[in-house]
Amino acid sequence: MSTNGHAEAECVGGPIYRDTNLQIVFGVTLMAVLGVSSITPAFPSIVRELDISPQAVGSLITAFTLPGVLLTGFLGLLADQVGRKRVLIPALLIFALAGAACAFARDFRILLLLRFFQGAGAAGLGAINITIIGDLYAGPDRTSAMGCNSSVLSVGTASYPAIGGALATFGWFYPFLLPLAAIPVALAVFFSLENPEPSRPPDFREYLGRVWEVMATRRVLALFIVGVFTFIILYGAFMTYFPLLLGDTFSVSPFAVGLVMSVSSLATAVTSSQVGRLSLSFSERRLMGAACILYGLALVTIPLMPNLWLMAIPVSIFGIAQGMNMPSLMALLAGECAMEQRGALMSVNGMVLRLGQTLGPLVMGSIYAGAGFSGVYLAGAGFAVIMFMVVLTVMR
Repeated sequence: MSTNGHAEAECVGGPIYRDTNLQIVFGVTLMAVLGVSSITPAFPSIVRELDISPQAVGSLITAFTLPGVLLTGFLGLLADQVGRKRVLIPALLIFALAGAACAFARDFRILLLLRFFQGAGAAGLGAINITIIGDLYAGPDRTSAMGCNSSVLSVGTASYPAIGGALATFGWFYPFLLPLAAIPVALAVFFSLENPEPSRPPDFREYLGRVWEVMATRRVLALFIVGVFTFIILYGAFMTYFPLLLGDTFSVSPFAVGLVMSVSSLATAVTSSQVGRLSLSFSERRLMGAACILYGLALVTIPLMPNLWLMAIPVSIFGIAQGMNMPSLMALLAGECAMEQRGALMSVNGMVLRLGQTLGPLVMGSIYAGAGFSGVYLAGAGFAVIMFMVVLTVMR
């Protein structure tokens, strides 16, 4: 049941995605995943127009993600102290204005600086939106809302490269105008979002002590471990080495690679949208355990597929696992603490996931150097087994 009267009234008469509050959170989520995937199709044009090396253009991603590593935890603490909106609205506006300013930069160093400021704005979006969902809902409603949000995220990550690529055909700088969409989202947050805000604790040291108590529990540490291994698998075995496997094995075009990978995003979106219903019959812990089994099954079978189109089978299984795992993990994590500590906890989780995102290509790269593609996918399946054991034993 919802913990907020307005949200509860909205959800009683129909599906939870009709709740205006949740729809506004969807807008924040779409902004949170906009900053990278929408501009990568323009990279070849940026290299040519700004006369930089292909190695240097990757700095546009690093400059954007680095502030998140530095600021996400602090912004979570701040959201607990001063309120969600007071952090979220400035973050959206900084993201929008710095991002749009990139479209007018013609010097690569200035472009990098603007990307850094845009990344500072983006740092809190992906954690605070999940925090607000945790504040608004409880029980099956929370899991359902997390699932819907994950579905929206998957749709965004699948569609932004196509949108950015289409804009880049008119000029390399046009995709950088897309963050302006964060301005109406900020206005919606200001005028229409009805979310409960945490009461500020009288003593900051006491607040930090409570946050530490939550994060040091066995269940929270287990959820952190599952999150790290999930992102090592996702960004290592799938995002980095799956396109290389397809190109090496089947000699297919980048378009075909993107088409096959989009099957996973579609499967994730569909599954995430239904995970709330599944949670009525199965606990989030059981859903995560089943997801670990599906991860392992998909990763073991990917190198065995004899042709490109049969590859859609394990890729779909991988997407289903992702759609079951991440909403369940987020719902459990949001329920591990009171509202007054939730911003800090979810922000630390965001940092943990970024750690997995960073380690994934490095870990799988070292395995690939010694054992090739088969080693990468066997190792990924091994990580899925570890995740299953953590869910089965530590989270009992």
